[in-house]
Amino acid sequence: MNIPVSTNKLLAHVADGVGYVTFNQPERHNAMSLEMWQALGDVMEAFDRDDNVRAVVLTGAGGKAFVSGADISEFEAQRANEAQRQQYGRVSGRGYGALARCRKPVIAMIRGYCLGGGLVIALAADLRFATAGSKFGVPAAKLGLGYDYSGVAALARLVGPARSADILYSARHLTAEEALQCGLIEFVREDGELETSVREYTARIVQNAPLTIRAVKASLQAYARYTQRTDIAEIEQMIAACYDSEDYREGRRAFMDKRRPEFKGH
Repeated sequence: MNIPVSTNKLLAHVADGVGYVTFNQPERHNAMSLEMWQALGDVMEAFDRDDNVRAVVLTGAGGKAFVSGADISEFEAQRANEAQRQQYGRVSGRGYGALARCRKPVIAMIRGYCLGGGLVIALAADLRFATAGSKFGVPAAKLGLGYDYSGVAALARLVGPARSADILYSARHLTAEEALQCGLIEFVREDGELETSVREYTARIVQNAPLTIRAVKASLQAYARYTQRTDIAEIEQMIAACYDSEDYREGRRAFMDKRRPEFKGH
């Protein structure tokens, strides 16, 4: 059963008790646009309300990427400074929040690039299946933008501060094998086996007691909040300064010009 969605860049349907979300912008490696964030919030809220949906699977269209990050082509018009970042954040924050608060088990089915905001989306899932050729990373330091505290904290909770520092400082890509070893993903499958493996796994979930699973997930969500946002005002100011910096403008220009950026630190 297909679910009505406000944009064709995100598809949703329900089959055999599982709600499926497909990020559908393959020409941009499924980079997340603002309308996709809006639609993600709508769909996840609908799945959360629907008792016939026992689990949710997230995946990307086209076979080359799960989600390659934010749609940088929108940044000049919608995310070029701190004021615009605030508005962008309200929409994307609602989409991410609906995903993170979902009471059903959420599985990220990853094929190809899982970068930046795509990695944040995958981190909001309960479990991550990936093909052996998938790549993981956060390119924020190559663009000059500020990576939100919530994303850094989610990464650190999963793989630890040192591995998070490696991923964020270097902005390099991790292989699926590295991601598995450090706990970033839970399962690696060959490309032709991925969908069957996820389908078999979700069938197990659908057969199990939904109230038990809901209680378990609530406990896991409470545990994940052990790092509270207490005194991070200074961090927020540092993030805001990134968005108003010349380096961020240079990062956007270099991306559009297909050249290496020259960052100055201001």
